[in-house]
Amino acid sequence: MDTVDPLIDPLSPGQRWPEVVAAALALGRALAARGWMIATAESCTGGSIARALTETGGSSVWFERGFVTYANAAKMDLLGVPATLLATQGAVSEAVAACMAEGALRRSEAGLALSVTGIAGPGGATPDKPVGTVCFGWAATDCAVRTETRHFAGDRAAVRDAATLHALRVGLQVLEAC
Repeated sequence: MDTVDPLIDPLSPGQRWPEVVAAALALGRALAARGWMIATAESCTGGSIARALTETGGSSVWFERGFVTYANAAKMDLLGVPATLLATQGAVSEAVAACMAEGALRRSEAGLALSVTGIAGPGGATPDKPVGTVCFGWAATDCAVRTETRHFAGDRAAVRDAATLHALRVGLQVLEAC
């Protein structure tokens, strides 16, 4: 019989999880104060942003929906990312991150949407896009889309945790600037 070692449980959040949840709560409270909700469009983070945003009771006040679009087909089908953009720019690009965020905003009742697409590793890297490359997009009602690319160090879990935290922190900045 297979057992899971509780010290290396693959379903456990990373060491930065309390920091991530605090950032999600700060963003959630700011959204609630504005009467807005958020939608997420995630690839390399696999739903961890949505998980963080719903970790706190009462999060239905600010969390509208989440899209986990790991495959390119899902990005096209669920978020409207053009196949030509994926072919020319690649899934890990600011252009795709922008389309993902805009698609999540259009396909929801949210006032703010954020997206993440990247290479968490250990495979999938290219010379132009090493492991740890993550592209972000933030779209808000009546505001310009913001995109950014970051490079995070560490293993798969560290990259995903850092990307989740960064997306939430900048999401709050975007919300405050709108």
